[in-house]
Amino acid sequence: MSDTTSPIDILVKAINAAGSQACIGIDPVFDKLPRSLRLEGELEAIEMFSLGLLDAIAGSASVVKPQSACFERYGAQGYAILEKVIRKARDLNMVVILDAKRGDIGSSATHYAIGAANMGAQFITVSPYMGPSSIEPFLNAGLGVFALARTSNPDSDEVQLQELKDGGCVTHGISKMIADIGKDRIGTFGMSTLGAVVGATKSADDVSTLRQIMPNQMFLVPGVGAQGGTINDVKPMIRPSAGSPGQLGVIVNASRSVIYAEPVGDESWLSAVKNAAVQFADDLRSLVK
Repeated sequence: MSDTTSPIDILVKAINAAGSQACIGIDPVFDKLPRSLRLEGELEAIEMFSLGLLDAIAGSASVVKPQSACFERYGAQGYAILEKVIRKARDLNMVVILDAKRGDIGSSATHYAIGAANMGAQFITVSPYMGPSSIEPFLNAGLGVFALARTSNPDSDEVQLQELKDGGCVTHGISKMIADIGKDRIGTFGMSTLGAVVGATKSADDVSTLRQIMPNQMFLVPGVGAQGGTINDVKPMIRPSAGSPGQLGVIVNASRSVIYAEPVGDESWLSAVKNAAVQFADDLRSLVK
């Protein structure tokens, strides 16, 4: 399937235009917000912070990943703020990955998919544990999908490294399923609308194997920054056949290290975030070189 309006083509073009694989997580936690905002009501502070982040990172990051849970906890009012965040990000020509990690099947997955698409998200994260039917409804709704393959949390090894009968492990089996489902959903740039979440905190051999299994998947890479992963840890994930920055096959997410950047001296929190985003995007350009 080749479609210049497919989510993956939009994402590749956005990365190419920015020249950087930077993705910023919008993960607002009230207790961590700048003191000046915490003088407001909790919902007001969450909204001001989240929308302000978009202004601060515009021009540095072409992709944002709002964490749905940070907004869902506030019920209908939180969802309304999330919709505002997504709408503003789209107005700023950013690609939006809704980090919701949905994992249901059939009609339930379809409801989740249509809801995310109507909210304005272009991609969504999902848990593939229940098989292809936990992924396909989202693709059928026109969304790009990032399925969890090798997550950055340390205790993921307890499940993801369990050995299979063929000598591989669970993460290999999941990755093969992702590659198989995604092979018929290839965009103009040779990449699939179905990508994978692969953490930067895992070993080079580990993620290199996943790249071999999933040659045409975009990897959404958490774990760089506050979780201890580095940009060097991302290099084994790069597609060897890449013809442009977007075709390297990685989107690298940073959240806390950017959105809670410490101001220096009399610097405002917005300026601190902007400078951190610029530095993060610049550092990622080393992947292109």
